[in-house]
Amino acid sequence: MKKVIIVGAGPAGLSAGYLLEKNNTDCILFESEHQVGGISKTIQYKGYFFDLGGHRFFTKFDEVNKLWEEILDKDFRNTPRLSRIFYKNRFFNYPLTPVNALFGVGIIDTFIILGSYIKSKVLPCKSEENFEQWVSNRFGRKLYSIFFKTYTEKVWGIPCSEIGSEWAAQRIKGLSLKTAIINAFVKPRNSNIKTLIDEFKYPVLGPGMMYNEMKNRIEAMGGRVHTDCRVTRVYHDNRSIKSVEYIDKNGIHHTGEGSDFVSSMPVTELIKALSPSADEAVLAAASKLKYRSLITIDIIVNKQNLFPDNWIYIHSPEVRLGRIQNFKNWSSRMVPDARKSSLGLEYFCNENDEIWNMPDAELFRIAAAEIERIKICRASDIEDFTIIRVPKAYPVYSTGYKENVDIIKSYLKGFDNLQLIGRYGLFKYNNMDHSIITGLQAAKNIIYGSCIHDTWEINTDEEYQEEKQEEADEASFARLKEGNSGI
Repeated sequence: MKKVIIVGAGPAGLSAGYLLEKNNTDCILFESEHQVGGISKTIQYKGYFFDLGGHRFFTKFDEVNKLWEEILDKDFRNTPRLSRIFYKNRFFNYPLTPVNALFGVGIIDTFIILGSYIKSKVLPCKSEENFEQWVSNRFGRKLYSIFFKTYTEKVWGIPCSEIGSEWAAQRIKGLSLKTAIINAFVKPRNSNIKTLIDEFKYPVLGPGMMYNEMKNRIEAMGGRVHTDCRVTRVYHDNRSIKSVEYIDKNGIHHTGEGSDFVSSMPVTELIKALSPSADEAVLAAASKLKYRSLITIDIIVNKQNLFPDNWIYIHSPEVRLGRIQNFKNWSSRMVPDARKSSLGLEYFCNENDEIWNMPDAELFRIAAAEIERIKICRASDIEDFTIIRVPKAYPVYSTGYKENVDIIKSYLKGFDNLQLIGRYGLFKYNNMDHSIITGLQAAKNIIYGSCIHDTWEINTDEEYQEEKQEEADEASFARLKEGNSGI
């Protein structure tokens, strides 16, 4: 009998556990936080629901769509998308609309943008090693400086010239100035460019609703989901994981043994937790990988309507604020009093830096002043707030990171019963659906008893997903006919 240990109960870990239990495979999940869902959890405060950022449910994977629909059914609804960019005291539509862009930046800057774009086509950067070069080649230097540079450097805390081009290739894949302009005039059919979709699915009470229900179903099928349990050691012998040591909420140490292990804990922490210790080269590679953290200052505003967007990107360099979520526009049920609104104000930082260690009262004072400065609402309109700190929210694609990930990947692939999944586990800026697919594929490998899927290969490029998903589906169907009817 197999017994699967899953470290982390975010979207990836819960999806793996759900599929395993559906196929009568015993699993135990260990989650260090009090609540499941990882960065996709939803926080409740005085009847209001706040997400840790915004989480669209959109995917090209039928398997993921079916999973979402299976879990929530009627509580999983279509939501129209509206997002804009705030820059120099003006709002710019995103995706691009020509009239709005023209009047926003002015006719002179418009011609400079077009000239810069033409120059980028005639004389492109010969190298595309960093974010600045990659974006400039596709949008021109001028548009890059207006709509990409400031916000990106807020998010990552480092110059764009130090951010690897892989991040841009994943996050704005398939999009260019030409594509954006065409999309502005002619609405494309079945667009797979995620930055251009104008509708997405969303749970009526936020993404946490999805993952809380997934936890409930795992437990109803006999699985165990232990929250407030932090894995501190991972014991192995002869390139095989044997057990994990974890600390519960009372500070008591326990050991969990298993036949198979799936990890979505930050890969940097996994490397440090291994016993015996990993090689020096692997430890050194892990020490060079960095995560960016997030603080959300969630406010309740005594105003019925503030702005029509789901979220707004704040590109203005004069404020630290990076993004604003308007939760009423994600789902009206997130706000219990229709006369009021709730906003999530996002600040990007590093663990233990100045803003991370700032007292809550001081953080709120800064946020209230900034939200008034950019004319979203008056500070006096804010009647309450709560603050959530999210460590290691985003893996940082700094230049040279890939070489360090490759060293770690090569080492960890040597373990015969360990699979890594999710954004944290694979050190990939995955979308939610990518993370879920890694969890499902890890579960299938265990159910089938062979590694027919490589979780490291998810979200490497669109062509791989399209080609390999079809092959995987064929392999899954063949095995289903042999009796694995629960997949």
